[in-house]
Amino acid sequence: MDLDGARTLVAGASGALGGRLADALHERGARVVVGGRRRDSLDALADRFGTQPVLFDAVDGDSCRRAVDEAVDQLGGLDLLVVAVGVAAFGPAAEADAAVVDELFAVNVLGPMSLVRAAAPALEDSDRGRVAVLSAILADLPTNQMGEYSATKAALSAWLGVLRRENRRGFGVLDVRPPHLDTGLETRALAGSPPPLPESWPAGEVVDAVVAALADDTRVLGWDPKLKQLVSRAA
Repeated sequence: MDLDGARTLVAGASGALGGRLADALHERGARVVVGGRRRDSLDALADRFGTQPVLFDAVDGDSCRRAVDEAVDQLGGLDLLVVAVGVAAFGPAAEADAAVVDELFAVNVLGPMSLVRAAAPALEDSDRGRVAVLSAILADLPTNQMGEYSATKAALSAWLGVLRRENRRGFGVLDVRPPHLDTGLETRALAGSPPPLPESWPAGEVVDAVVAALADDTRVLGWDPKLKQLVSRAA
C-alpha cells in the first residue's frame, strides 16, 4: 500500500500505541484523522496533522459509525482504517464478573467490528483500501488469569480472517498480534491484577513493524518468541 496521501482514520489514537501509529503514518505522508474517547488527548495530534479529531466510544456501535462517517466526510473518502482500541482484565476464568466480561467483548471485539463495518463501503471505493487491527499474541497463546481477555483477542482475529477472505477483492486486512508492550495497558485493567508477565516489548518497534507491513501488504503480523520479533505470517 502506498501511504503517501492515504486518507486515514486511526481509531484509538488517544491511547499510547494508537497515537504513535498516527504520528508514524503522518510522517509517511498519510492524511490522518484521529479518533478516540478523550478529546484532550487527540487535539495535539489533530493540530499537527491539520485535521479535526472525531470522538467515539467503542462500546457504542452507533458512536463508532458516526465517527467513521465524520472522518470519511472530512477526508473525502477513506483508504486506511487503523483500529487500536482495547482494554484488559485479569483473574480466574470461573470467577469473572459478567459485567466486566461484557465490557471486554464490547470494547475489544464489537467495537472494532463496528468500526470496520462502517468503513467498509468507503474502503471498497478506494483503489488501495486497507484495514489494520491490533489484536494480541493472546489470540495465539491464551494465558492463565487472562481467559476472557484472551478470548476477546481470539474472537477478533477469527473474525478478521473471515473478513479477509470475504473481501479479498474489496480491501486488504492486516491483523497485528503483538506481545506484551510497554504501554502500561495492564495498569488500567477493568478488573484484577496481572499475573507475572514477560518483559514488555517497546511499542515503537511494533509501530515500525505495522507501518512496514502496511507498505508491504502483509496479512498477519505474529510474534515469534524465538526470534523475539514480529514476523509476517500466513493468514
